[in-house]
Amino acid sequence: MGRKWNNIKDKKAAKDKNTSRIYAKFGREIYVAAKSGEPDPESNQNLKFTLERAKTYSVPKHIIDRAIEKAKGGGEENYDELRYEGFGPAGSMLIVDALTNNVNRTASDVRAAFGKNGGNMGVSGSVAYMFDSTAVFGFEGKSADETLELLMEEDIDVRDVMEEEGQTIVYAEPDQFAAVQHALNNAGIEEFTIAELTMLAQNELELFEDDLATFEKLVDAIEDLEDVQNVYHNVEL
Repeated sequence: MGRKWNNIKDKKAAKDKNTSRIYAKFGREIYVAAKSGEPDPESNQNLKFTLERAKTYSVPKHIIDRAIEKAKGGGEENYDELRYEGFGPAGSMLIVDALTNNVNRTASDVRAAFGKNGGNMGVSGSVAYMFDSTAVFGFEGKSADETLELLMEEDIDVRDVMEEEGQTIVYAEPDQFAAVQHALNNAGIEEFTIAELTMLAQNELELFEDDLATFEKLVDAIEDLEDVQNVYHNVEL
């Protein structure tokens, strides 16, 4: 594959600068996952996956517990999962995932963020075809060769295993997320720098000067929206 994970790493690092925003987004996501089935991660795979992701962002236990208790108590808030697609400067592309209890508000906010910051909204499917849904894991403690061998022994098909900046990165099919994580846990890997289902651009774009500044302003404006959970793009940062 030869695809670097810097895009994901930089996105995570940028988000980590605003931990209160991260915690609020995870609180909402955990609540939705817990409400979608049993509020027990052992019987609710969606919740289990969300909690594992929260762990990589160091979401405090009290925030997790509060969201699950809210779901147990039959919270009346209902959220819709939405995806928007759009364009930034110089051919840049963005995918925006949101969780919202007010579809009209979110659509208006996302459209305004694009329009006021050098971008424009696209129709459904205008951008997504240039991205691949991918499970990504980053960790230390095992080489790429060792990792590939142990995953092959478990009969898990991965897209790529590589070493980047002192870490081993695994790229796999989205439906292999749980299998990869389980195999790595069994091999003694308990801590991950990243454990995500993400959208990776098939081809990355390099921007310069004014275009790059405009693009970064656009992404910041979208990520600052309360209902936005994730922003994916094709720009090499």
